[in-house]
Formats: sequence, structure tokens, C-alpha cells
Amino acid sequence: MAFPEAERVIYEKNPLEEVICQLRFPPILKIDSETPTEFQECIRNQYPLYQTKSIGKLPAGLPDDLAKILAVDFSILPTGKAHEFVSRDEKWRLSLTKTFLALSCSQYRRWEDFKEHLQRPLLALEGIYKPAFYTRLGLRYRDVIRRSVLSLGEAAWSELLQPWIAGAIAQPEIADDIQENEAAFLAKLPDNQGSVRVRHGIALDEATKERCYLIDADFFDEAQTETPHAVDKLDYLNRQSRYLFRWCISDRLHQAMVPRAIALP
Repeated sequence: MAFPEAERVIYEKNPLEEVICQLRFPPILKIDSETPTEFQECIRNQYPLYQTKSIGKLPAGLPDDLAKILAVDFSILPTGKAHEFVSRDEKWRLSLTKTFLALSCSQYRRWEDFKEHLQRPLLALEGIYKPAFYTRLGLRYRDVIRRSVLSLGEAAWSELLQPWIAGAIAQPEIADDIQENEAAFLAKLPDNQGSVRVRHGIALDEATKERCYLIDADFFDEAQTETPHAVDKLDYLNRQSRYLFRWCISDRLHQAMVPRAIALP
């Protein structure tokens, strides 16, 4: 699916809650079997905080019958230890496991900043552990649109979202009575260069009880990627994320977020 091209902007009132990048590779047992001291030394200035977590574990206390059923599904998930490195302000979080490297950010501004935070860990991964290739590249954007932050009051969602996204809440006779509204779709990207899975719908802010709108877009490419080409593919997925988000929203919402044009790419 080709989303229409859109001008590149930075929003002064940025709706992004979180951006996550994940690079998967064939299992490297060395990551599980020893403490990644050399890797840490390469990234410690950026990510000085460290902890470990267990991944792929079933919750404790489940009934035996349910645990047996879930164990079959969970068997396809990665298991083992995750080494987590965190920035001093705790806004950037890096995870290293035997099957993936992931970077998440809770205060995203622009793609170049994100790539800069990814560059050193990626060089360390490829220099120390030498993954043969990447099996999956993913880039996920979680936007939460809060009308109160954008001075939009009780503006109808039909005025802020395109009709193919708004769905039932675009109908004025029932919009105020809809308590939940969730939808999802999976689309191919142009030239078979990956796919995007989008979940969207009404989301309740637990702190303020405001009804917000979530657009959660997971871009991914599951073709084998040689390590030198990974960043180029991530650049491509980033461009597609810009096109998708602009395709979802109206001009009114676009302007309310105070866009500022920046140079391509």
C-alpha cells in the first residue's frame, strides 16, 4: 500500500508517546552466557544505568491447565535474559538479548536524534557479536492525540481524523455514546519492502480520564537484511511512518499540533 507522500515536519505539540526500534538476528548464545562488559564500555557514556530482566516467562500463579495451553504459544517467544541500559534521564532505554537489540524513546523529537542514539549500540553489536544478518527490522510509533493539550476542547473526532480512521466515531448521532472504538489493519508497503500493522481507537488517559485517540503503527521488514543495509531500511520505514500519520489526520489536527517544516529526508 502506498501512502501519499507528505511534507516532513516537526510538531511543536508532539503526540508521540513512544518510539521503539528493534533489530532481530539469529541467536548469539554468547550474549546469554557472559556479562556484556565490552558492549557496556562502548555505550556507557550514553547509557550509564544497567539492569537485567528475564524475558519470555509466564506469569506466576496461573492454573495448571491454563499454563499448559499458554506454554505452547509462549514457546515461539524469545526466552532468556535481557540486558537493559538506560540513559541518565531515563528517556532512552536500550535492550540487548541473544536475539535482538532494541532502543525505545519516550521523548522523540526527530529521526536524526534517534539514529544518533542507535549508532553507537549498533556499532558495538556488530563489532563485538557480529550477527550474521538481521532477520527482522521493526520501527514502532505510538501517537496519543489529546485534545486538551492541543486547545481543541471537545472538537469532534470527525473533524480531526480522516473518515477511514475515525470509523463509527465520525457519526455525530452516536459519537458521544461510543465508549470503546478499536480497529486494526495490516498493509504491505510499496515494492514489498515490509509491512505495517496499525492499531487505533479511543484510549482513556488514566490520570486525567480524558478520552484520547491512539494510533499505534508497527512498521517491519522480515526479509533477511545484511548488516550494512540495516540503517537504510530503517530510514525507509521512518519515511513511511511520516506518510501514514499524515494520511490518518485532518488538516485541522495537523495545524493544531503546530508543524514546522524541516529539510528532507
